[in-house]
Amino acid sequence: MTDGFDLTRDGEVARLTLTRPEKMNAITYGMWSAIPDVVAEVEADPALKVLVIAGAGKHFSAGADISEFGELRTTAEGAASYDKAVEGAVAALTAMRKPSVAMIQGNCIGGGCQVSVACDFRFAAEGSRFGITPAKLGIVYHFDSTRQLVSLVGPAHAKYFLLSGELITVGRAREIGLLNDVFPADGLEAATLEFVSTLCSRSQASIRGMNRIIEKIVAGQETSDAEVEEIRSEALHGEDYAEGVAAFLERRPPRFTYR
Repeated sequence: MTDGFDLTRDGEVARLTLTRPEKMNAITYGMWSAIPDVVAEVEADPALKVLVIAGAGKHFSAGADISEFGELRTTAEGAASYDKAVEGAVAALTAMRKPSVAMIQGNCIGGGCQVSVACDFRFAAEGSRFGITPAKLGIVYHFDSTRQLVSLVGPAHAKYFLLSGELITVGRAREIGLLNDVFPADGLEAATLEFVSTLCSRSQASIRGMNRIIEKIVAGQETSDAEVEEIRSEALHGEDYAEGVAAFLERRPPRFTYR
C-alpha cells in the first residue's frame, strides 16, 4: 500500500483511511496515482460490498499536497502528468459499481472535497468545512469533477465554490445538496456504518446496476442503450430478483446471494 493510505477490511466493508494527519491528510501524487488500484482491489474482491473513505485524526483532507507542486507542476508536462493522476483517481471512484461512502470530519477542501464528490454518498460531522480552491492557485478545475459538482449542487452553487474559493459550513453544505446527512461528531461513524449496513443488506445486483445507470445519466446520457438494457435483463433473470419477490410474498427479509 502507498504511503499515506491504510486499506482495511471489516466483513463486507473496506475502509480506505488517509493517514497523514500531520498534514491534514493532504493527498500526494503517489496517493492520487494509487487510488485506481485500490478501487480495482475492492471491486475484484467478492467478499466486499462497500468502500468507506475517511481521514485519520481531525480532518478528512485539506486537499492536494501543494508542497509537491514546486517539483511536480513547474512545467506543462509535469502539470499534465499530475493532472492525469488526479483524473484517473476521480474516474476510478466515479466508475465504481460497488458503492463508495465518504465519512467526513474537519476540513474537506480542494482535492479532499474532489474525492468526496466522486463518492456515491457523503456523511459529515458537525463542525466540518468544505471548499474547492483552484481560484486561489491559478488552476482551472478538472472537467469531470466540475460536472459532478454541478450535478450535486447546481451551477450557481458550483460557481460560488469554484470562483470564490470560499469555505462553507457543514450546515450550508447540507443545505445545498453537497452532503447526504450531518451527524454529531461522536455519532458520525455509527450513523455512517448503519447506512453502510443497509447497503450491504440490499440486492447487490440492483445496487451495482443502478449505480452504473446513474453514472451514465450524470455524464449526460438522455436515453437508454444496449448496456442499460443488458443490466436490466440480467437483473430480471437473476437470483436476487427471484429471492426478492419470494421474500416479499413470504413476508420475510430477503437473503440475497449475488456477489
